[in-house]
Amino acid sequence: KKMNNLSGQFRKTTWDPFLIISQIIAVQSIMYLCLGFWIWIVASLLDWTKSLDYVFQYKEIHVRDFGGQLIIVMFVLNAFVGAFALWWLVQRTKLCMDFACTAHCIHLICCWAYNGTYPTSFSWWCLNLVSLSIMCVCGEFLCMRTELQAIPLSMNSQKIAL
Repeated sequence: KKMNNLSGQFRKTTWDPFLIISQIIAVQSIMYLCLGFWIWIVASLLDWTKSLDYVFQYKEIHVRDFGGQLIIVMFVLNAFVGAFALWWLVQRTKLCMDFACTAHCIHLICCWAYNGTYPTSFSWWCLNLVSLSIMCVCGEFLCMRTELQAIPLSMNSQKIAL
């Protein structure tokens, strides 16, 4: 009868909407705070006007000049921040893609609302797909490393009787 109580799962998963919504808000907040911080540093160093346009205005993302390229670099750096946020807050390899897609869909909605039009810029879409990919893959890598640390792979030459 004791064997029936063993579930065979590494970690229990339960439906907790409050936890999921809290994690979504936390990941989104960390990403926007860090992106804002990157932009604030660069805008201060280069004497740019400090504006939310750099975050939400899809026409700011282009490769035509140094300013647009710098914005792209900040978004890519922020994708790594998002990966660390997934590792720190979500801690589940299987959920990284869900949370990364959710964060980028929320960003799409915010950009749409900020601009009043749907983003049609090719460079905006490319950047967000690359950013999504970096955030997802790196987040999965970090979470997988942490999950695998909890699983002993060697028995240190101990014999186990089954």
